[in-house]
This record gives sequence, structure tokens and C-alpha cells, in this order.
Amino acid sequence: MTVVVTAVFTPKEGAFDDVVSALSPAIAEVHEEPGCILYAIHEAPNGQVVMIEKWENAELLDAHGAGDAVKRLNASLEGLLAEPVEVTRLAAIPAGTSAQGAL
Repeated sequence: MTVVVTAVFTPKEGAFDDVVSALSPAIAEVHEEPGCILYAIHEAPNGQVVMIEKWENAELLDAHGAGDAVKRLNASLEGLLAEPVEVTRLAAIPAGTSAQGAL
């Protein structure tokens, strides 16, 4: 069963571009990981960076979380965030069409 994850990054004042710069190289690297279906960042109106992820299953997501790309990403964010990253695993509640009713 696929797993959708959101990770919310709250940059320190004036560090938005630095946070995006820290996240960007990791995205291409993670796209190559087994099980990665979606790994993308978006700007929220309040200045946070929201990452939306979709993984083939929880086991591959767990391997990603323990992997070197995440370790490097966390190190590159050192000192740039106003608060800890808020990570949430989501389970789909399909509704409507299969193509549009779930990520």
C-alpha cells in the first residue's frame, strides 16, 4: 500500500531561499531511490516549505528515512529552521475516481 508523507519546513527569518537551496539537491537524489513515486516541494502562503512525498510502501519509506540522502539533507538544513520539521504520514481515503480521488 502506498504511503503519502508531508514534511513542513519553517525557515528562520530571511532563510527561505537557503532552505530551498538545501532541499533542492536532495530531491533529484531521492527521485532515484527505490519506491519513490513523488518527492516535491511547494511554497506555502505563510512562508513555509511543504514537501509532499509518495512511496510505494512503508518499508521503502523507512529505508529512505534511514538513508544517506536524508542524513545529508538534515545536515544541510542545520541552523536554517525556526522549528523542527513536522513530518506526517498519511493513509489515503479514496473517493471519487481512482485517478483523482487519492494521491
